[in-house]
Amino acid sequence: MKKLINDPRAVVEESVQGFGLAYPNLVTVSTDPTFITRKDAPVGGKVGLVSGGGSGHEPLHAGFVGLGMLDAAVPGAVFTSPTPDQILPATLAANSGAGVVHIVKNYTGDVLNFETAAELAEAEGVSVRTVLVNDDVAVEDSLYTAGRRGVGGTVLVEKIAGAAAERGDDLDAVAAVGERVNANVRTMGVALSACTVPHAGTPSFDLAEDEIEIGIGIHGEPGRHRIPMENADGITDRLLEPVLADLGITSGDKVLLFVNGMGGTPLSELYIVCRRAAQVLADRGATVDRSLVGNYITALEMQGCSISVLRLDDELTGLWDAPVHTAALRWGV
Repeated sequence: MKKLINDPRAVVEESVQGFGLAYPNLVTVSTDPTFITRKDAPVGGKVGLVSGGGSGHEPLHAGFVGLGMLDAAVPGAVFTSPTPDQILPATLAANSGAGVVHIVKNYTGDVLNFETAAELAEAEGVSVRTVLVNDDVAVEDSLYTAGRRGVGGTVLVEKIAGAAAERGDDLDAVAAVGERVNANVRTMGVALSACTVPHAGTPSFDLAEDEIEIGIGIHGEPGRHRIPMENADGITDRLLEPVLADLGITSGDKVLLFVNGMGGTPLSELYIVCRRAAQVLADRGATVDRSLVGNYITALEMQGCSISVLRLDDELTGLWDAPVHTAALRWGV
């Protein structure tokens, strides 16, 4: 195993410290427990947004703390949920009097720990709503979940709900926008190679040189099936067809196309996937009205990608276009 680390047990701590030093104008890093908040504390009356999860998916979630997205992010150990004693102070820090929305990916540990933290925050007088992201169409249940996993759609929920909070929507309205995004986005991913968790030291699963895993999760969980390697168009079709079928995309729909890298795939290859996905959508009569391509929710150095499709309406499009200024996403500012 070759990684730019010191002590495998200190990877998250040192990475978060470095993140804070890299973006001192955007974020404040708190330690003992560890969480990250916006440098520019939101004005009173704004709904706070908090998300988090296991580290190893960077820039999710810390990279999305800032204007127009999250007010706080809570990083757990690599591929491990943060604990309630991290999530609670992050929630309290994000509260400016209008309550807090938790955006939670559907993994058992995340769900339980955010639920506990929400109960503790409510006991301290903070109103909390939870948006559960479960956009993965690959499998209904996995090693980590009951029901569908939360994957690439998380980024879109955080951006659009964040914009709703920034414009002044109240707590229930912000949560409702997040739930609407989740209801209209579907995702499926593929792994070309495994990743290596630092403290494990060996790849998280075995994949032959000529094999790929269709429907992989962001922690290396098994997908739908393992098949021989195909060209980019063939793989794109395999990912996109179940997404479009599950979402019920029809002629005339406007969509946001999100091609996400898993950490080890170059942008040049992601653009090839985007090209084919846009062709397939056009053939269906759908319009790619907005798009995003890059590494935004990763699985360490895994090679592969995921494709997310979000059905848009005028309001969701406007919220997507709204100003955002974070380490990983920024426009309109």
